[in-house]
Amino acid sequence: MSFYPILVFVHVTSAITLSAGNLLSLFGLFALRRAQRVEQVRAILGLLALSEPISAIAVVLTPVAGIAMTVMSWGWRNGWINVALGSFVLLLSMGVITGTRRGAIARLVKEMPDGPLPQSVEQRIHDPLLGTAVYMIVALLLGIVFLMTTKPVLEGALIAIVVSVVLGAAASLPLWRGRTGEEAGSPKRSSSDV
Repeated sequence: MSFYPILVFVHVTSAITLSAGNLLSLFGLFALRRAQRVEQVRAILGLLALSEPISAIAVVLTPVAGIAMTVMSWGWRNGWINVALGSFVLLLSMGVITGTRRGAIARLVKEMPDGPLPQSVEQRIHDPLLGTAVYMIVALLLGIVFLMTTKPVLEGALIAIVVSVVLGAAASLPLWRGRTGEEAGSPKRSSSDV
């Protein structure tokens, strides 16, 4: 048995794990935006923190196995591989934004007494950049999976990722709507907050 099938297994398994972690992040965002109390926010962030070590391993194994398969078999001449790798770097930058913003919320509520959410926490939870980063991660993952499964030429790969980015940005537009009027006060809750 060659080493290549093992790399495929590691790559696919870690990509599934990464996708599951990011879906949990998306559902966590929905739950945070519905939270009414400090203790609810702490519980949601605690659940999300449990998935972070597994997601971190997947973040490393997915590209390492992919690069190893590229070197062993595919080669760098395939445009979709380069686009997927570049998209993965963009995905990681969105992950840094998400992790930083959620970490700030966690530090804020850590020592707070149980009770209704203060305005300062509400504003951080409803930060449109946090929501945009989460939506972009999900959209980019879908785009990268599309590249992995269809293996298009360079132009097709670029179009697929551009479509993914546009979809992620479009999904996040409601998060930014009316933001200037809300910055002075508590953000409005609406159906677009979910």
